[in-house]
Amino acid sequence: ALGLVISRLGMNEQGSQQNRKKQQKRPYGQADASFQAAGGQAGLQALVEAFYDLMASEPRCERLVKMHPPDLAVSIDKLARFLCGWLGGPRRYNEKYGTIRLPFAHAHLSITDQDKEDWLWCMEKALAEQPFERDFKAYLMVQFRKPAERIVQVCRSNLASTDDRTPT
Repeated sequence: ALGLVISRLGMNEQGSQQNRKKQQKRPYGQADASFQAAGGQAGLQALVEAFYDLMASEPRCERLVKMHPPDLAVSIDKLARFLCGWLGGPRRYNEKYGTIRLPFAHAHLSITDQDKEDWLWCMEKALAEQPFERDFKAYLMVQFRKPAERIVQVCRSNLASTDDRTPT
């Protein structure tokens, strides 16, 4: 009987520890919670590689692919490093490439609303292939939409200001 009581106490203690861990889990977006939820740098590298593989193979993303250099290795490296810091992990992009203002880094391109939707579609498909928690995937899609929309705004603004300077 004593063994059964001790066994039950042990099970209750394990259950309590698991509940405390769940309660202590930081929300995505706080400190490095998102970076950790993505599996760290290795998880983000896998996501980015899947993303670019899909982009290169999907006809609907042809226009996006043409905005990149033929060798996607640097683009893959840049996005994976950027996502590390953006999700609260080490600032790998800054270590290698310096600071970045995402919308303005794309300002030289003519990125449209359709390009944004194609990019987000491709990212959603790449996320579906990852072993991330479902709620984390949904969180990421909401977060990705924000800079994607800002990039389109900046590109649209640059195009309009260029049109304003064109002699008639």
